[in-house]
Amino acid sequence: MANNSIGLIELSSIAAGIQASDAMLKAAAVDMVLARSICSGKYMVMVRGEVGAVQAAVSAGMSAGHFSVIDSFVIPNLHESVFPAIAGATKIEALEALGIVESFSVASLIEGADAAVKAANVQLIEIRLAMALGGKAFVTLTGNVAAVEAAVDAAAQVVGQKGLLVNKVVIPRPRPELLNEMI
Repeated sequence: MANNSIGLIELSSIAAGIQASDAMLKAAAVDMVLARSICSGKYMVMVRGEVGAVQAAVSAGMSAGHFSVIDSFVIPNLHESVFPAIAGATKIEALEALGIVESFSVASLIEGADAAVKAANVQLIEIRLAMALGGKAFVTLTGNVAAVEAAVDAAAQVVGQKGLLVNKVVIPRPRPELLNEMI
């Protein structure tokens, strides 16, 4: 049994977020990855487990949080590099081209980051989720210029479908000092 499916709900209310967390855990056999308040008074809940269980948990959480739900997703087969990037645990020796995608929502950004790393041969550097960002989120990634452009476009397409894209940037030859700022 593979537990590589994740689901997330982003809510505008902390109280509704806690209620949604409880509903998600009661609805299906999932593991809580995180549940916490984030900037601008929002709350996010992420669970992991089998696809069907995660889908059931997200559905129950959305019902419990109804009008407070900002965004949500279920990713059936999460790329293995997403969690280390969320934790800020990715080790980068040198920057090639640098890609950045910025979103108004945590959920759409994680979906976009997963799409980016699946679309091209890039390495995720970091996924920063709404802490000290006014509720926004962004992903940084590196690889050769063509791969970074393809990955950034894939991520921006996913985020943009929800109308939550803030910006996307590709820097072909970033200064090496930028790596020190990002780790």
